[in-house]
Amino acid sequence: MGEAVMDLDVITIGRSSVDLYGQQIGSRLEDVASFAKSVGGCPANIAIGTARLGLRSGIVTRVGDEQMGRFIKEQMAREGVALDGITTDPARFTALVLLSVENDKTFPLIFYRDNCADGAMTEVDIDEAFIARAQSVLVTGTHFSRPNLDAAQRKAMKIARHLGRNVILDIDYRPNLWGLAGLGAGEERYIKSDRVSDHIKTILPDCDLIVGTEEEVHIAAGSEDTLEALKIIRALSKAVIVLKRGPMGCVVYPGAIPDALDKGIVGKGFPIEVYNVLGAGDAFMSGFLRGWLKGEALETSATWANACGAFAVSRLLCSPEIPTWDELQFFLKHGSPHKALRRDEAINHVHWATTRRAQPSTLMALAIDHRMQLEEMADKAGAPRGKIADFKRLAIQAIGKVSGGKAGFGTLLDDTYGREALFDAAKLGLWIGRPLEKPGSRPLQFEFTQDVGSRLVEWPVTHTIKCLAFYHPDDPADLKAEQAQKLRTLYEAARKVGRELLVEIIAGKNGALQDDTIARALEELYALGIKPDWWKLEPQLTADAWRNISAVIEQNDPYCRGIVLLGLDAPEADLAKAFALTRGQGMVKGFAVGRTIFSDAARAWLSGKMNDAAAIDDMAERFGNLVSIWATAQA
Repeated sequence: MGEAVMDLDVITIGRSSVDLYGQQIGSRLEDVASFAKSVGGCPANIAIGTARLGLRSGIVTRVGDEQMGRFIKEQMAREGVALDGITTDPARFTALVLLSVENDKTFPLIFYRDNCADGAMTEVDIDEAFIARAQSVLVTGTHFSRPNLDAAQRKAMKIARHLGRNVILDIDYRPNLWGLAGLGAGEERYIKSDRVSDHIKTILPDCDLIVGTEEEVHIAAGSEDTLEALKIIRALSKAVIVLKRGPMGCVVYPGAIPDALDKGIVGKGFPIEVYNVLGAGDAFMSGFLRGWLKGEALETSATWANACGAFAVSRLLCSPEIPTWDELQFFLKHGSPHKALRRDEAINHVHWATTRRAQPSTLMALAIDHRMQLEEMADKAGAPRGKIADFKRLAIQAIGKVSGGKAGFGTLLDDTYGREALFDAAKLGLWIGRPLEKPGSRPLQFEFTQDVGSRLVEWPVTHTIKCLAFYHPDDPADLKAEQAQKLRTLYEAARKVGRELLVEIIAGKNGALQDDTIARALEELYALGIKPDWWKLEPQLTADAWRNISAVIEQNDPYCRGIVLLGLDAPEADLAKAFALTRGQGMVKGFAVGRTIFSDAARAWLSGKMNDAAAIDDMAERFGNLVSIWATAQA
């Protein structure tokens, strides 16, 4: 084999599953009514966690040739994990895990792993060229529990040792996956077994880093005296040993084992409220590897590991809860007044903004979420309002003619008349925003129901919430307070259910539009903790106005995706001037324009003066013109 290019820091090997965690906290698993879905399995969690923390990671595993297997691969790709080592198994299902949080000490857990895909891994799954790309490989104790899995991991270890790479062992002891506990005993963390201990002891001499809880150290050594167990491991291996001690943090032993547990290297601890212990060890390992593989001091690596474990323990899921590098640094710098980190709004915002799905850097959207305006057109033309739904489907076809499948195109569509059009837009891969406001409401009201949280649960995770508020900073104080509270309620609901939020502010219809008007409006909303992913704003009269707006956003939320311009039925020539004024304003990312594009076609089509093809062509031409004008303005 030729000289390998090491473009990965770590490759993890073994389990990958879909975790389904009960959302009703304090419930028996029998009583859980709904579940949150995420990628799970110790090696999969660590691959994602290390990638979030800035390491280049890969994984060797198997998934089924079905929707859950594709979900794992797609999420791994979104997280930046190398997929080269993932094999799709056409004969087996992806593993599943079900869990509930019954209380702070009881977490009923069921592994659905009978003949699962990752359990069928063999030596064939270990590609020497892939292993050679990594600085280290991480193996897990559970995946030594069956002969085929044992052989696969030992092959990877042998290749790594031959190449002079690091071998990392996460002891990861699951008694029921070793056949020591019943099907419903997935929560069981320790059962003494000489068979398991003798097996793990054969692995220890080839490791450079060994990480485990006290119970895991006991099973690895075959002794329930922790200090004695550490000395047994040290007699077998020269590896750095990391002892995880739960709320007490961890202790690192790079050399001889001292005569007391706390005489090793100790990282800073972080007292927090325990919410769910599952996944904490994987977050811990991710944090430790971020330091250890980058040559940081062991004390620093231990501190980062403790912090990452604290995040996971304080949140519900496994891999989704592991912090990103930005988030970890924010926490280490600022700390938190909350022992329940999931309640820290500042940290949660960093977490959300650095883990949400990627979006194109430019957004060019045809806004067809209008209800009142199209109803007026239909009524005037003598057409039944039901035809509005058909027209919206034509608008989506027009977008498709312009986008040609390229990224950066989107639409705003409503639930009232846009249901079928939403399905069409999804097939085209468009960015989709959906309105929640009651059309024309001032003060702001939500459409259909004021309980937006229950409504948003039904939305696809890829749909962005759009909400228009007619808000002016010089409005009466009581009106501003009422509208701001509605937006704050919506913001909280969006974060709770994990949907992006676009807030549209129109001030010019209810007061003068000066260079500081929108900047002041945004400053007031930011002061209430409202940090939408997107802003949708009316065209400004001067470049200074845009500079003021950008400065407010950058100061209050550097993670904001940016601004898209609205059209207000302006002529194309006026929009061209408005687009030109945004040149050089990095926060302005595109436009979402509606009536300028569709009004003429809608009137003609609803009155029977234009057929479907002509309506599509007319809207496509107008939308295409705006796309070209935008590109020219930003060039």
